[in-house]
Amino acid sequence: MSAIYHETNGHNGMSTKQQRNGNGVNGQKKSVDEYMMPEEEWEREAVLDPAWERQQKKTFTAWCNSHLRKVETSIENIEEDFQNGLKLMLLLEVISNEQLPKPDRGRMRFHKIANVNKALDFIASKGVKLMVGAEEIVDGNLKMTLGMIWTIILRFAIQDISVEEMSAKEGLLLWCQRKTSPYKNVNVQNFHTSFKDGLAFCALIHRHRPDLLEYNKLTKDDPLTNLNLAFDIAEKHLDIPKMIDAEEINNSIKADEKVVMTYVSSYYHAFSTTQKAEQAASRICKVLGINQENEHMMAEYERLASDLLEWIKQKRPWLENRSTDNTLDGSQAKLGEFRDYCRSQKPPKLSQKAKLETDFNTLQTRLRLSNRPIFTPTEGKLIADIVEAWKGLELAEKGFEDWLLRELRRLERLDHLAKKFQHKCDIHEEWSNGKIDLFKSSDFKQCSLNDLRALSRKHVAFESDLAAHQDRVEQIAAIAQELNVLGYDQITIVNERCQKICNEWDELGDLTKKRRSALAEAEKVVERIDSLFLEYAQKAASYSNWLDGAREDLVDMFFIHTLDEICGLIEAHNQFKATLGDANTEYKNIIRLVEEARQTCQENNLDLTPNPYTNIQHDEITSKWNEVQTLVPQRDQDLQAEHTKQQQNERFRIQFAQKANVVGPWIEEQHEQLQQLTVQVVGTLEQHQKQLETMEHSFTQYRPHIDELEKYNQQIQECMVFENRHTPYTMEVIRVAWEQLNTQLTRQIAEIKNQIYTLEKKGISEEQMNEFRASFAHFDKSRSRRLDPKEFRSCLIACGYNIREDRQGDADFQRIMTNVDPTQTGFVTFESFLDFMTRENSEEDNVDQLILAFKTLSGDKPYITAVELKRELPADQSAWCIQRMKPYTGSDSIPGAYDYKTFSSALYGESDL
Repeated sequence: MSAIYHETNGHNGMSTKQQRNGNGVNGQKKSVDEYMMPEEEWEREAVLDPAWERQQKKTFTAWCNSHLRKVETSIENIEEDFQNGLKLMLLLEVISNEQLPKPDRGRMRFHKIANVNKALDFIASKGVKLMVGAEEIVDGNLKMTLGMIWTIILRFAIQDISVEEMSAKEGLLLWCQRKTSPYKNVNVQNFHTSFKDGLAFCALIHRHRPDLLEYNKLTKDDPLTNLNLAFDIAEKHLDIPKMIDAEEINNSIKADEKVVMTYVSSYYHAFSTTQKAEQAASRICKVLGINQENEHMMAEYERLASDLLEWIKQKRPWLENRSTDNTLDGSQAKLGEFRDYCRSQKPPKLSQKAKLETDFNTLQTRLRLSNRPIFTPTEGKLIADIVEAWKGLELAEKGFEDWLLRELRRLERLDHLAKKFQHKCDIHEEWSNGKIDLFKSSDFKQCSLNDLRALSRKHVAFESDLAAHQDRVEQIAAIAQELNVLGYDQITIVNERCQKICNEWDELGDLTKKRRSALAEAEKVVERIDSLFLEYAQKAASYSNWLDGAREDLVDMFFIHTLDEICGLIEAHNQFKATLGDANTEYKNIIRLVEEARQTCQENNLDLTPNPYTNIQHDEITSKWNEVQTLVPQRDQDLQAEHTKQQQNERFRIQFAQKANVVGPWIEEQHEQLQQLTVQVVGTLEQHQKQLETMEHSFTQYRPHIDELEKYNQQIQECMVFENRHTPYTMEVIRVAWEQLNTQLTRQIAEIKNQIYTLEKKGISEEQMNEFRASFAHFDKSRSRRLDPKEFRSCLIACGYNIREDRQGDADFQRIMTNVDPTQTGFVTFESFLDFMTRENSEEDNVDQLILAFKTLSGDKPYITAVELKRELPADQSAWCIQRMKPYTGSDSIPGAYDYKTFSSALYGESDL
């Protein structure tokens, strides 16, 4: 190698002049390709500096042997042992992990040249431009052989080194600077003078293996000791062979840069796969993964809580609204909407509420088990707020259906009364039509004496008729009053018509009294009595009134709900039919009076004048009697039809009752069975979970029975049937019991899953878990799944806790109560008891372990950089840390430094980010 090689001082062709111009390591960076190119200006006949030649030959030989020993071979003389190309090809296969072409096994010169060419071609295929020929290697040219080995070292040991976007030589130099920066008397600026005193080598070893040497005892004044110490430790403990003589480096003005770079690169590769950093990164990934998953569960809880509260906010005003359009159709439509709410809208929301409670408890359990602060939802979205909102919804719902059914009854009653009112008013107005005008007239003043007496008797008969109609007017007024009380929507028209009838009735009464007085005065001079017409008038009046009453009763509408009521009406109708014989006899007597009067007139040759005592004609009575006889069989048909309808309603009641009497006890039995499973766990938790999931499957299979019962209930309500004496169960009772059963089962399954998770997370054995559960159950006498302080204290003592009966014991117990009952409810739930016992019997990760992990990654610095985080952690978790970490503000801070201690404390709830 020429003198030009000597002047470059090991910088691959960079002259001393170029160093002075600022193009060295601290000047303009060279690309990897520049370092891989050999010096084209080498003079092949030049002589290599003897000192550097010895250093390079020893170092490169040791470096080659460190790889060749992997295949149980070595070299002794670097310029001779590579002449046949066999070990050169073997070296390249070892360091590249690739297969080279099969070598030629001959001993002739051309065989050797062929093998060396195969090796050089392989090096060239890796993007390296070579300025050496195979003949020079075969001829044992030491300078060219050393240049070739240096090219191999650059390509396979140094080129792939990368530190903060710096690669090859600059990357290796930066790595040395970063690792040795905390050490005094070490300032790595190059690969020759910076390593002469041996402290840089010792600092690299101490940084990664502080157990191998005591750096504080080393001094800059004893470079030979430092160098030999580093070389010996590296060979003995790090499997790095001695590639350099300490005396040569110490005695040389400037050590060969290639020699030092080769030896330092072995340090880099020895420490690049340190296990401790991997473990630290793994621990951080685990902690960050838990926090990311918890944040996702918190966000999902907030979303579900907002959705459920918004739904309750929308539904509650609808349930609290106790107003209808005052029509049967509108109320029945509202009842249909309520059934849809109960069967289709509410169940999914009930499941969502149960899921919220389960997710919240699961999240809190996960946070407690991982030593994280408890999750506090945003204001208004606590579980207590959701439960309170749900209670408000159920309170609004509780009386809604009863009110709606009462409203249907009221509207049905209103419709019946309105029709009845109209019917009675029509009859009354038909009877009273023209009577006021008649009584206002003075027609009797022109009548004869006989006519006056006739008018007097006729008036007496009318007063009898008037008294009989008094009851009908009172009924009209009573019906109008009831319509007012029930809030009839057309009450104004009813009141106006009722008032008109009452006014006319009062006026008719006054006119009747005045007319009676006038006729009484005329009757003082008129005493003609027609006994026959008078008897007729008397009988006809009462009989006609009876006929009117009978006709009214026969066409009267009935409003009933039970089979007994219709049977009562049928019995009353049969009793009425039993009186028809007497009525027929009375009818014949009245007709007989008319016939006798006609016969008397005929016998005395008189014209039959109108009956002066009554306006009731015999043909009118005949017509009414015939109408009554026609209405009787029609009434029979109506009553029989209603009887058939009530029989059908009774069948519907029995059908619903039979199904309800099966479903109700089944639900109660499942409640009792679930309660037993809740109190006592038989077998493993997984077996218990399987039992609960089997029960959950059976509930799903049983759901069609509930739907069938809903269908029967709808049939009953559509038939306006409101009572059922055949069963103590109502659809609302069964519906609520079913919802409670499913909610309790869902909570129990979630609780068992949390217990299983606790076993896996905390390393608690299932025997310990069963012991905890048995102890709790022993003192939970009321089976309420909670203990008062006295019971809890006894339970702890039974579990082996030594709680003395003195002031110190009371203080210790109060500390435990503060832990398990932070909200001071006065009770300890099973979940809080289990969480306490789990923490007392397991080992947990903590903030100190996490801080130690970050300290390892940062190289024992009190801060960590983004580059270190990105290098050791996955991309998503490193970004997550950088986003949340605060800048480090210590006196030794550097730009871009992050405070990992505050961050770690915040993850465990000991500070705020």
